[in-house]
Amino acid sequence: MIEYIFLGIIQGLTEFLPVSSSGHLVILQNLLGVTSDKVTVSVVLHLGTLLAVVIFFRKDILGLFRNPRMLGLVLVASAITGIIGISAKDFFERAFCSVRVVGAAWFFTGLILIFAGKASSSGRRTPGVKDACFLGLVQSLAIIPGVSRSGITISALLLRKIDPKEAFTFSFLVSIPLILAAAALEAGKINGLNAGDLGHLTAGFFFSLLTGLAALSFLRMVINKARFHYFGYYCLFVSVLTLIFIR
Repeated sequence: MIEYIFLGIIQGLTEFLPVSSSGHLVILQNLLGVTSDKVTVSVVLHLGTLLAVVIFFRKDILGLFRNPRMLGLVLVASAITGIIGISAKDFFERAFCSVRVVGAAWFFTGLILIFAGKASSSGRRTPGVKDACFLGLVQSLAIIPGVSRSGITISALLLRKIDPKEAFTFSFLVSIPLILAAAALEAGKINGLNAGDLGHLTAGFFFSLLTGLAALSFLRMVINKARFHYFGYYCLFVSVLTLIFIR
């Protein structure tokens, strides 16, 4: 039980902070010896953070139904990511078993965060159709563990000169269909777990929700203060540690 609570806390913190929750989960599940299906554990913990997104952005989510243009942009980005994710499903699932892939992906994420964070000060416009298409393509990379979804999508929007506050909100609105789709694809595995696994996963879900809410508040503050690129140095650091010390 303690292992799952710990994974839930790590998931809640790292899902929204641009440091890759899936990368941390792959490494920690290897170190802690978690025996449940690794993809299933990841999906359940993501559901906890999905609820955190819904609670945190509830006003923006309701606003989508009064703003057909923004709703369309969210659906376009989600559809592009979904098509790529389904087409390469086997490849992405194999990546969850490779520590080397995680280390290399973290290094890539770190470089993108540093570059985008230092180039983001001039962003003052709102997302458009081209931005949504680009975001959908970029977000598909985040299925690879070690590539931060929030990090790479917010970075992509900042590099396209989107206002930082708009980039923060749009990135997480687009994450909702992606997490729901991932949960649906793994529903069969989740239903097949025994009672003991379900209890452990419930604990992980609860703690990922609570820590996710805290992480979203912190990330919004960091973006408002233009300190987003600092997370890039952390990603480079854990990348080097992973590639050197973990097999």
